[in-house]
Amino acid sequence: MKWTHSEKDLEFKRLVESCEYPIAAFNHRAHLRLAYVYLSISDSEYSVEQMRRALSRLLQHNGVDPSKYHETLTKSWIFAVYHFMNQSGSSSSADELIDAHPEMLDAEIMLSHYSAEVLFSEKARKEFVEPNLTQIPSYDR
Repeated sequence: MKWTHSEKDLEFKRLVESCEYPIAAFNHRAHLRLAYVYLSISDSEYSVEQMRRALSRLLQHNGVDPSKYHETLTKSWIFAVYHFMNQSGSSSSADELIDAHPEMLDAEIMLSHYSAEVLFSEKARKEFVEPNLTQIPSYDR
């Protein structure tokens, strides 16, 4: 299986990491795209760390309360994107993967894995909490 990223994906990553990407435009699809780019470069552990760093920096740069960052959602979406990457087998860009799996655009999909009470708890915001309803498909991450 092979996943690559486009030049546009790398430019997007650069803009986010340098805080040049407008935070108002950083929507759910942008989160998915950034997760895909990191996963196309390395494993999920690296991807979670890079995503955490990029999002925290973007929040800080824009004067957003750092408590807005949500560890469980970040890590769970990395795993979910990786699941869809494995389903696809290969893709040459984040847009190609997302367009092939539009179900990823449903930001509420994590509520099929977590109860709202668990997912939106303060503990889940601060540290990764395992799903309490159904597991996110797992691969050799």
